Amino acid sequence: MSDQTSDQHRIDLAPGDEREGGVGLRVLGYVTGLGLALLLTATSFFVAGTDLVWQPSIPVAIIVLAIAQMGVHLVFFLHLTTGPDNTNNVMALAFGVLIVFLVIGGSLWIMANLNQNMMPMDQIMQMQR
Repeated sequence: MSDQTSDQHRIDLAPGDEREGGVGLRVLGYVTGLGLALLLTATSFFVAGTDLVWQPSIPVAIIVLAIAQMGVHLVFFLHLTTGPDNTNNVMALAFGVLIVFLVIGGSLWIMANLNQNMMPMDQIMQMQR
């Protein structure tokens, strides 16, 4: 039974989260993550500054590359996996994402409501004279 648990734990390790290996294996995981992060960053700058990509697709490509970079950071540097020992980390991350979406969504909602209820600009200018 312990062999099966050990095998399951070994399968569920994130890249860069090799606990059995020495320092060299851990450094290799961090260097791999750094290489992928740099590659994604360089690709984002290349996509933004070139004419080789269809212009209307540039924002979508940058968003996709940003999400991929977030994934690289979560896996290689924060070592988030689906293992049972990472449940609290995943829940904390989900709660942080929820708070960010609530703040951004609430701000957009408030600004839209203010814009809708605000007096037209020409009337504001006439009141100031």
